[in-house]
Amino acid sequence: MKTARSFRTLVALSTVASSLGATDSSVGYNSSVSESPPAPILGDGTIDLGIATPAFEKAKALVAGMTNAQKVKVITGQSVTGGNGTWTALSSKDGVAGVNQNFFVSGFASPNAATMTWNRTLYEEHSKAIGEEFYGSGFNLMMGPVASPLGRDPYGGRLPEGFSPEPYLSGIMMGKATSGINSAGIVTVGRHYLLNEQETNRMNGGYSANANDKTISEVYLWPFADAVYAGLMGVMCGMNKANGSFACESDKLLNGYLKTNIGFPGLVTPDVASQHTALGSANAGLDKGQTGLWNEATILKGISSGELSQARLDDMAIRNIIGYFHVGLDNGAQPKTGSSLSNRNVRGNHAAIIRQVGQEAMVLLKNDVSGGGGLPLNKPQTVALFGSHAGPCMAGPNQGFSVAGTPSDIYQGHLSTSCGSGDASLPYLITPYEVINLRVSDEGGMVWWVMNNTYTPSSFSGIPGGGGFPGGNLGNSSIVTRQGPGGGGGFPGGGFNSGTGSTPSIENYSENAEVCIVFINSWSGEGADRKELSNTDQDKLVNTVAESCNNTIVVGNFAGPRVLDSWIENKNVKAVLYSGLLGQESGRAISDVLFGDVNPSGKLTHTIAKNASDYPAPTCLTTQCNYTDGVYLDYRYFQAHDVEVRYPFGHGLSYTTFTYGDVTATITNQSAVASRYPTGHLTLGGQAGLFDEVISVQTTVTNSGTVDGAEVAQLYISFPEGAAQPPSVLRGFEKVTVPTGQSVDVTFSVRRRDISHWDNVAQKWAIETGEYTLAVGSSSEDIRGNTTLTI
Repeated sequence: MKTARSFRTLVALSTVASSLGATDSSVGYNSSVSESPPAPILGDGTIDLGIATPAFEKAKALVAGMTNAQKVKVITGQSVTGGNGTWTALSSKDGVAGVNQNFFVSGFASPNAATMTWNRTLYEEHSKAIGEEFYGSGFNLMMGPVASPLGRDPYGGRLPEGFSPEPYLSGIMMGKATSGINSAGIVTVGRHYLLNEQETNRMNGGYSANANDKTISEVYLWPFADAVYAGLMGVMCGMNKANGSFACESDKLLNGYLKTNIGFPGLVTPDVASQHTALGSANAGLDKGQTGLWNEATILKGISSGELSQARLDDMAIRNIIGYFHVGLDNGAQPKTGSSLSNRNVRGNHAAIIRQVGQEAMVLLKNDVSGGGGLPLNKPQTVALFGSHAGPCMAGPNQGFSVAGTPSDIYQGHLSTSCGSGDASLPYLITPYEVINLRVSDEGGMVWWVMNNTYTPSSFSGIPGGGGFPGGNLGNSSIVTRQGPGGGGGFPGGGFNSGTGSTPSIENYSENAEVCIVFINSWSGEGADRKELSNTDQDKLVNTVAESCNNTIVVGNFAGPRVLDSWIENKNVKAVLYSGLLGQESGRAISDVLFGDVNPSGKLTHTIAKNASDYPAPTCLTTQCNYTDGVYLDYRYFQAHDVEVRYPFGHGLSYTTFTYGDVTATITNQSAVASRYPTGHLTLGGQAGLFDEVISVQTTVTNSGTVDGAEVAQLYISFPEGAAQPPSVLRGFEKVTVPTGQSVDVTFSVRRRDISHWDNVAQKWAIETGEYTLAVGSSSEDIRGNTTLTI
């Protein structure tokens, strides 16, 4: 077994430079070698519908009994009665973190947090639970999951709704989300298709995101292909333009990439105000639209003039209906929609799922246990909590729906969800303050708090009900010298010289506590992008506490990447817990990890840079946004340009330690890899065979520490030079629970798609001849072993 090392030591710089050059010189933004194919019609033989075939046959039979006027009703979201074509329109609702704008539903973790679990089974269970609440509330068309934005822009306002800037990880999670939601009887709508990476200038195609075929196929389309393979039956096209065309009017985007290249069989529906023409949008691939543009007169006139074919109208109607049959809604068991204020008892055991997701989503970035500090906490006698994120906001827990953007990058209270259509409808919110306060009190300790980021004490003349000093004043309030990590000399764990009396201040409380926990957040949502990747007030708070408390713990929940360098190297900052937005059980989940009831197992789903300026793609402020970074998102960019980062993609510590065994790899489908291009027909997800295993990679993970724990083993592949790929790309991960002192075998199943690159000339996925390095590690930079295969 090779020793642990940075991945960049495994790849020659000459290969990186050659690969970069190949990417930069690839086909231009608006061009491809072949023209867009004709609009695919379901059942015309273009796409093998596979698992969607039974639903297609039912939808086709239903539409066959409808008049054209009734079909127009279907494609505009209306119900149909009379004749053989009875159809009840689907009822839609936003909901990546639960049923949006509804009473008595659960507030789930945002996808940006849930992805940090790297637990695909748990995420499917989490998604099914969301689907069950939609189903029980009478909704059957869920606007989610979200893979666009993918995360190119670290300032992107809607990053809490998405998964990760890593397309493979996003694809696995989007596929599991689709499977989970579908299994609850809900039609899943992936959004916001495509290249919708920012909120700035998003309305009415205010910017055009411009990317070439290779970039689109290998990065931004990739997660949608996983979802289509899993049974995705709906796609929402975005407000932006892509390569000069409105996303909802782009023949290449909808008929080409989506309906042909990845075989999508369902309906395409527009985001708000994103349909701009009638027949143009229909012919480009839109299937559901506005009644103002798609009325009976307009559609029938288009058919009469030949501007719209009868086959296309039928196809649009079928695509609106196929998902209904695919998820089993024709069993007649779903309750009707009702008032959003009524309690329909849909929450079940979902609080337990939300809590587990929160526990597994906590990423331990740093943990210095020298001198008795750090994590986990062991019955501390004095605890001080700092920051508005520690406890409840002044009024809450929910925010009003807004598409105009959040008023601030910081939330003045415990932040557990984003805003806009990604908002969870929290029935309650458990904050860290209330959980920690109860726990420490039950264990015989003491708790102080300053739940503000910039607290300045007000003058006062005494304590209400107090006495003993003239006017109720506190007398001598000096702080005694502490002993040990945060501990004091007055009593075990520290103490004030006059009982518990002192002027409340950040400095006084941090001097007195055995452990100081600082809570920070960043907030964003629909309508606006973030203005900062760090915050002056919060960073000053951490540094002020750490000046006086030599056992400072930082807990942060963030909308997206958060730069930590103003305090991360402070020797008194002993531990850092980092995650996304955790939902209604946030406080319990955080406390479970802080006190060691749960061993942290989360891993970063993005890179934490040392400086905000290190990220390559800030928010675009012009009308033409050229994706010159190509396939080099996040860690791919940092590795290719040899930029030092604070914490790499995939990083996450544990309260135990893990060692890895040798890495071996075997080609399991020699005939498949012998062919440069896949030879199968088009089907759901792309050409048949793309999702079949071709290589198996094995290693072992041993728990070499003293605590049972879970590790996420990650597989990274480097390609031959001709594939024009980054130095390494994630192509597998497995989360395994390993008892202390034991070992677990880990196997990665590598699909044909995972070792393919997009050939712009052939317009197909290609396997490049040459040597592939398959490396396994605990993060993108912490590689524990590798092997090579020649194809």
